[in-house]
Amino acid sequence: MSTRRLVVNPFAAPEAVAPPADAGAVVPRTFHQTLPGYEPTPLRSLPAAAEALGVRAVWLKDESTRIGTPSFKILGASWATCRVLADWLGVEIAEAADFALLRAKVAAAVEQTGSRPTLAAATDGNHGRAVAIMARLLGLPARIFVPADMVAERIAAIESEGAAVEVVDGGYDDAIRRSAETASDDVLVVSDTSWEGYTEPPAWVIDGYSTMMAEVHEAIAAGEADEPTVVAAQIGVGAFAAAVVRGFARPGGPRLIGVEPTLADCVAVSIERGELTEIPGPQTSIMAGLNCGTPSPIAWPDMMTGFDAFATATDDDAREAMRLLARDGVVSGESGAAGLAGLLAHREVLGLANDDVVLVFSTEGATDQGAYDEIIGA
Repeated sequence: MSTRRLVVNPFAAPEAVAPPADAGAVVPRTFHQTLPGYEPTPLRSLPAAAEALGVRAVWLKDESTRIGTPSFKILGASWATCRVLADWLGVEIAEAADFALLRAKVAAAVEQTGSRPTLAAATDGNHGRAVAIMARLLGLPARIFVPADMVAERIAAIESEGAAVEVVDGGYDDAIRRSAETASDDVLVVSDTSWEGYTEPPAWVIDGYSTMMAEVHEAIAAGEADEPTVVAAQIGVGAFAAAVVRGFARPGGPRLIGVEPTLADCVAVSIERGELTEIPGPQTSIMAGLNCGTPSPIAWPDMMTGFDAFATATDDDAREAMRLLARDGVVSGESGAAGLAGLLAHREVLGLANDDVVLVFSTEGATDQGAYDEIIGA
């Protein structure tokens, strides 16, 4: 097992980070608010976690239930799907940024042309399920590509949404390559990572996550939580991390800590080498949603300039964080607990102080119930 480490970011320049997508006539949250079941997720106080970290307070954005799913991923997947389908329809986004209207336009186009587009994506679990849900809600087929080590429960969850699942021989990066091969006029790939010649949908995924950041800022402004001095965000390919950076990076703002598994530390390695780097795979951490070997090129610039440091955490660190969150009444899966895991693993070298206020994100609930029960009961 790789050892954990903390990498101080020599490229930090918060003033260079892109602004969040929460301004203008049409913003992702406008669309999200039209989705069935949308409501802001809770911001929870974690006294047990605060005691463990030795800080004044820990606040957690709980994404264990988001628009009928156990993960935040629906925010990015839904907005990117809306944008992709607007392009397919040949209409401006302002004409499609309402779910009922989008569904009607898609149905009319299918009836008129006889062509029904398929939504496709590669996934470690939650993003693919979110794309499958959007396809089901819109009456479209979905093809989801998953790595060979995907647990059966996560595959079953994707299939329960009506999607066809293809297990790819290899890891997440291999599933990404397979999804890219399927792209055509009638197979619309909605990926949360980018590659050469494919950048717009992953950028829209990042934009979609701005809704979560807006909710946090609104709760703080309303006095429901304290302004953070430290923000931790888990990193897979980097879409969520880029959204957190865009939401919180500013000169004189909170310290931003990016967290990766020791077994999938492609961003930390990239920072150490000074360039975007692919690490050997497959990645095998229990933090399955973070098992990525290549940072998303579209997310890389904001991660490189936005984070103050990058912390790597072991699977045991994730288990410890899950049990600590359970003490505070939060059900969080392995990837969901990763941000807190990184802080716990490096609390001394990070120099967390008793007047610090920490913000973390639980990005998923118990998406592998058997594994969750085993960890929490241990």
